[in-house]
Amino acid sequence: MNYPMETTETGLPRAHGGPVCQGILKARPEDFQVAEHMHVTPEGQGEHLWLEIEKTGWNTEDVAMLLAKQARVHRLSVGYSGLKDKHAVTRQWFSLHLPGKDDPDFHWPDGLTVLQSGRHRRKLNRGTHRANDFCLRVTRFVGDRDALEQQLQMIIAQGVPNYFGEQRFGRGSGNLVRGTEWLLGGEAPRKKALRGMWLSAVRSNLFNLILAERVRQGCWNTVLGGDILQPQGSRGLFLADDDPAAMERVANGEVHPTAPLPGVPGMASSGPCNQLEQQILAPHAPVIEGLRQIKVEEARRATRLPVRDLQWVWHTDPEREGEDCLELAFTLPTGAFATTVMAELVSSPAD
Repeated sequence: MNYPMETTETGLPRAHGGPVCQGILKARPEDFQVAEHMHVTPEGQGEHLWLEIEKTGWNTEDVAMLLAKQARVHRLSVGYSGLKDKHAVTRQWFSLHLPGKDDPDFHWPDGLTVLQSGRHRRKLNRGTHRANDFCLRVTRFVGDRDALEQQLQMIIAQGVPNYFGEQRFGRGSGNLVRGTEWLLGGEAPRKKALRGMWLSAVRSNLFNLILAERVRQGCWNTVLGGDILQPQGSRGLFLADDDPAAMERVANGEVHPTAPLPGVPGMASSGPCNQLEQQILAPHAPVIEGLRQIKVEEARRATRLPVRDLQWVWHTDPEREGEDCLELAFTLPTGAFATTVMAELVSSPAD
């Protein structure tokens, strides 16, 4: 079957005119720093040991495996809230279920440092933290500072399209390719974890395609007739047509338009919104039918990503005297991608 494979984040339309400068993001791990913004902290007692760990050069799952091995517990006894990049300096929480056991005597390899620990009554589950704080450095900057700062001000005021980042699709978009082949009748994943990653990649790509069209039409951050809206900071959904103040609420950032993550049909858009979605999804009907056959439930995701507490500063690159360096700090909700923000601002020299 000649199925129309699509690009992922690369090449997607940008909302604020596209990058006006070039630079390198993540030249070194310390150029990309992430810390979980937790709303739950250990209580000081319980069967679960919580650890905040700073890691460099480690992915989240490898740290979980190390903790399980050293604590002599099953891997499923280790919990974490979210996945973090390997090639970065990241701070995240893990938990270990240790009923009736003392805290293990850990031996930490290079790249791992414990920042704090404490006991808690419950396991740390996926999605427990609500946001991530980012501190990023763009080195070898070339471009117009004033133009870039105008874009930064636009992002503060309007946010950015809430695309899924390239990390979601795997190296070389491998998860997207394999997931698509599976849903079209190919080989199923052998591991449960792969199943989730492949399905996520496929659905994320379909969402990106719809959002890309809304960006092209200039309606990624405005109401379309028949839209389904989502309040800021909530997973709830409601019909825009049921709220006379919908346009005003979207304009002031109180609520956001949404687009589907396809699967078994759920709450349906209507009118112009539904027409746009069906037009983009029509070529992908065989894959969507595959999602429905394995009972994946449709969900919706906001098309707009607010970027909170955005700040920036210019200075000289510490390793390249005389060259400009841009540092940015901002906060994003869980499930959002810092690379999506940066793609509105800076392109790499290879792009």
